[in-house]
Amino acid sequence: MFRIILALLLTTVFSSANVLADNSAADQLRQFVRNSKTAEGDFVQQQLRAPRANEAQDKGLKVVRQTQGHFVFQRPGRFIWDTQKPYEQKLIADGKQLILWDQDLNQATFRPSTQALASTPAAILFGETSLDQHFDLVEGQERLGMKWVDLQAKKDPNAKGDLPYTKISIGMVDGLPKALELTDGLGSVVLVTLSQIQLNINVAPSRFIFKPPQGAEVLRLN
Repeated sequence: MFRIILALLLTTVFSSANVLADNSAADQLRQFVRNSKTAEGDFVQQQLRAPRANEAQDKGLKVVRQTQGHFVFQRPGRFIWDTQKPYEQKLIADGKQLILWDQDLNQATFRPSTQALASTPAAILFGETSLDQHFDLVEGQERLGMKWVDLQAKKDPNAKGDLPYTKISIGMVDGLPKALELTDGLGSVVLVTLSQIQLNINVAPSRFIFKPPQGAEVLRLN
């Protein structure tokens, strides 16, 4: 009997995974944004550029900078983007303000959160659940073992300035975002890969409270 029950459970699990995997990237992203209240994981962020005239052209985009670290988010609008290597730097959103802490400079920069934050790449995954309010989702091609969806920003008369990216793409695998690809007007690409993602875990609100160390330089921008 135990073996029969186990077989039925495994069949249910794998059937659910297969159904999710068959969904389009856009549907997977919508479900992720709608159903994930908190999450935590690791990231690697790479700055890429096309090879210059005096460099080999057959190697594709070249990595010019790479950082890695840990992220945490709690909807709506709270997240920590904690860069740990090769330097220590934190970007913290506490729901009211956005804080950049630079360990090397011993400097904390505070700026108010605005409606424009809702359409920034960081808030695509970590912000509120109104994804379709800010972006048109266009299905992309499968590559690198992921289903991709392109996000095209809608015109927002209340937004202060345009996004610095001409193209935003997200790679989905089994209902989880595994990569973000951000392209600017000069052809430079920021590739962020996510791993070790844990969904809907208990996250203490105190984790998003940041107080600069004594003696740190504090900048407050309007």
